[in-house]
Amino acid sequence: MRTVPSPRAPLLTAALAASEVGVTPATIRKWVQLRHLKPAGRRGRAFLYRIEDVFAAERAARGRVRTHRLSAVSDRGVVRGQSGNHT
Repeated sequence: MRTVPSPRAPLLTAALAASEVGVTPATIRKWVQLRHLKPAGRRGRAFLYRIEDVFAAERAARGRVRTHRLSAVSDRGVVRGQSGNHT
């Protein structure tokens, strides 16, 4: 179920959004580039983000990394197991 953001929810700069989730502003920009996160507005040249969107992007990004690492470990285990059985 998708939540509807509150119309009065404050918008945060990349620096503030990053500090809320414990990453760097460069990570916020990377999430935008990877389309995990979409700016909700602008103030001057600065993009602004909803905190709900930032948390969702964090879950998406960290979930993807975690899944990748687990599959890599599984793949390595299978390769070792196969080479051990054939020798």
